[in-house]
Amino acid sequence: MARFVAAIDQGTTSTRFMIFDATGTPVGVAQEEHRQIYPRPGWVEHDAAEIWERTRQVIAGALDAAGITAKDLAAVGITNQRETTVVWDRATGEPIHNAIVWQDTRTDQICQELAKGHGQDRFRAATGLPLATYFSGPKARWILDEVPGARARAEAGELMFGTIDTWLIWNLTGGPDGGAHVTDVTNASRTLLMDLGTLSWIPGHLDAVGVPGAMLPEVRSSSEVYGECRIPELAGVPVAGDLGDQQAALFGQTCFAVGEAKNTYGTGNFLLQNIGTDPTLSTCGLITTAAYRLGDQPAVYALEGSIAIAGALVQWLRDNLRMFDSAPEVEDLARSVDDNGGVYFVPAFSGLFAPYWRSDARGVIVGLTRFANRGHIARAVLEATAFQSREMAEAMEADSGVRLDALKVDGGMVKNELLMQFQADILDIPVIRPKVIETTVLGAAYAAGLAVGVWPDTESLRANWAEDTRWVPQMPAQRRDREYAQWKKAVTRSFDWVEEES
Repeated sequence: MARFVAAIDQGTTSTRFMIFDATGTPVGVAQEEHRQIYPRPGWVEHDAAEIWERTRQVIAGALDAAGITAKDLAAVGITNQRETTVVWDRATGEPIHNAIVWQDTRTDQICQELAKGHGQDRFRAATGLPLATYFSGPKARWILDEVPGARARAEAGELMFGTIDTWLIWNLTGGPDGGAHVTDVTNASRTLLMDLGTLSWIPGHLDAVGVPGAMLPEVRSSSEVYGECRIPELAGVPVAGDLGDQQAALFGQTCFAVGEAKNTYGTGNFLLQNIGTDPTLSTCGLITTAAYRLGDQPAVYALEGSIAIAGALVQWLRDNLRMFDSAPEVEDLARSVDDNGGVYFVPAFSGLFAPYWRSDARGVIVGLTRFANRGHIARAVLEATAFQSREMAEAMEADSGVRLDALKVDGGMVKNELLMQFQADILDIPVIRPKVIETTVLGAAYAAGLAVGVWPDTESLRANWAEDTRWVPQMPAQRRDREYAQWKKAVTRSFDWVEEES
């Protein structure tokens, strides 16, 4: 009998394959980075074929590391960078353009066109989303508009659209030879094209945005068997779980009760709160999104605060400014000073997401004096993530009426103890890190395992969750208020930078 469940975690900067036992303990992992392609300022692309190649590499590597084969796996799940958009040839499997990444801002003019006469909330009542460059429907429209002949081919059914989960499932289950063209409710809810209530594509939105229905995947639940793998590395293993990365982290943190929330610190930063089976719309700058759907059960929804740049800012210090050689060194550099020295860094590299939704914003460093040094900038970089998280938490409390009494955290940045202490200080609540911090990939494995009976229900998953470290607030209230007021002032300095797309 198969003893393990695995998941592909296809993220913004890398792809991982992790294998878990029945207690949710990792037993094997492999990870590979892929290229970040920046054709113009504000544009971010990935090579989808390279991502598929890296996916196969990490599958083989993790199986080898665990000393097992595909026959030992009960199922495989997928979690992914959610809005990143791929359009490919149905017959050959070749992408017709690089994947357009969720951070990319090139669809600003399309979004402005769609909002004209209607406002930024034109589609919010049905989709829970504002019109923003973040979401994938306008990205697909851009590809169809810019690649010669693409729109006619899409309307004829020759092209396929999908986010990265769809791309991987299709390739895993046969590709041009009968691969399953599916997505789940969580990824579909990020397109501006899916009705949150009916969980189906909206014909009027498809026409308005300019995405032919013939190229869209079938919307399925987050936990069911979509097909069997047909690549040699995973031959015969059911693909049975599909969750966008932040919903997967919510699931992996076992936030199954209304009001429970988690914050993931990765390339971006994402705070999600379970709001149950009623997709209540935000009035405070958050978005409403599908959290998960298990089989034929009703969908569960979440309020989400989304930040485009968190860990990516540390990566920027490393790669663009060459301040250090490896990302963990940012903590030592930040600890070399006692405080931020009056320096604040607003990382609006892709505009500002929640709660502002300002595509005209761009990154700024404010408060510089001759006193400031590398340490102050490093500290400002870490503090930016915590300040933005407080903004999201405040909006979430205003929307839901529920104040967080603690915050579950996960993702790569939670290893940074200086950041976690500052987060507890600026929120004035405990911050709790679980023993398994890679809850995104764990959540996808849980969804797959539930579909094939490895775990009987969600309550059995709660037994696997265990606390590792807890940070409690230590900052005096007066300083907390002063620091946050300065941050809010700094944010306003990032507004109105981009006046018109050139």
